[in-house]
Amino acid sequence: MYTYNVIERDLSKKLLSVSKSFPVVTIIGPRQSGKTTLVKMAFPDKPYLSMEDLDTREYATNDPRGFLSDHSKGAILDEIQRTPQLFSYIQTNVDTYNKPGRFILTGSRHFLLQENISQTLAGRVAILKLLPFSLNELNKTQFRFSNYEEYLFKGLYPRIYDKKISPLDWYPNYIQTYLERDLRLIKNINDLSAFQTFLKMCSARIGQLLNLSALAADCGITHNTAKSWISVLEASFIAFLLRPHHKNFNKRLVKMPKLYFFDTGIACSLLGIESKKQLQTHSLKGNIFESFVLSEILKNRYNKGSDSNIYFWRDKTGHEIDCVIEKSNKLLPVEIKSGKTLTKDQFKNLIYWNKLSKGNAKDSYIVYGGDLTQKRSCGNLIGWKNINSFL
Repeated sequence: MYTYNVIERDLSKKLLSVSKSFPVVTIIGPRQSGKTTLVKMAFPDKPYLSMEDLDTREYATNDPRGFLSDHSKGAILDEIQRTPQLFSYIQTNVDTYNKPGRFILTGSRHFLLQENISQTLAGRVAILKLLPFSLNELNKTQFRFSNYEEYLFKGLYPRIYDKKISPLDWYPNYIQTYLERDLRLIKNINDLSAFQTFLKMCSARIGQLLNLSALAADCGITHNTAKSWISVLEASFIAFLLRPHHKNFNKRLVKMPKLYFFDTGIACSLLGIESKKQLQTHSLKGNIFESFVLSEILKNRYNKGSDSNIYFWRDKTGHEIDCVIEKSNKLLPVEIKSGKTLTKDQFKNLIYWNKLSKGNAKDSYIVYGGDLTQKRSCGNLIGWKNINSFL
């Protein structure tokens, strides 16, 4: 029987590959996504040092040269954003020794890391992103569910499966201890009540066009504050904005992005959903399923070391494609339907898109809540369990 500690992450292969070429490899992602476990398993011979440890952090801060000289063969430096002044010394160190895979860094705060890396380690570092478990990873374990509502409600954070913790216990504590503490420190958010309201209002807009002015008004904050807080959620891998695709085919397009959550367990907790049964009849079930599918598509990309290549498309007349994947010289339209059965009428947006873009039905997809995967004359039907089959 597998446990979390021995589940091989899909990012492992790419991590080991880039460590043979770059002197520094950085893994970023949300807290508790499994970064520490991954790097310890991938590099069992490297000493592990956490910058969350006060003594370690003080040593690295007060005597960075001595700290690095103690690890002349390299090391794993966890939560590296806690010691930003260390980056310039790492640069000097790797330039001196010029060996690949010397330092493996992890961090949770995306933009703090990016700022320091861009200033000091450009050209010397490979940056990888690790999100919580993917469906593909859990399919290798005993945690395989027959219905997608189980995944939507539980979410995919490793600790829920490793320690068999109820989502009702884990997510509220995660939100309080990590989101509220860390995010408030990052942006010096003083009004905790307003920020809590903001998080809940964001969850209520999952899968919808993001009107920042309306969101700000509902939360009693300014437009600029709402914009700033959204950027924090993005930088911390809690939420992401799906941008509209720029190719218009001579049609007027919607220009606002859509808001999604990387993990549906967080969204369900913020929405006050307390059971899988409650989720099944919730008004936002379809939006939550859409967020789940898009997150899986992103995980597939990130686990290969690639950046996002997905958008959505909607014109002013209401025609919409939930996801447009840029792949080589092609655009692949993907519709997402939470229903477990489909009618031919639900292919109408794919048919419209292909007529407009001169696309091909064989490169068009509907991911839905049922089990069948089959080719149809107007597009490919993909059961939710087989999301990775066309990626």
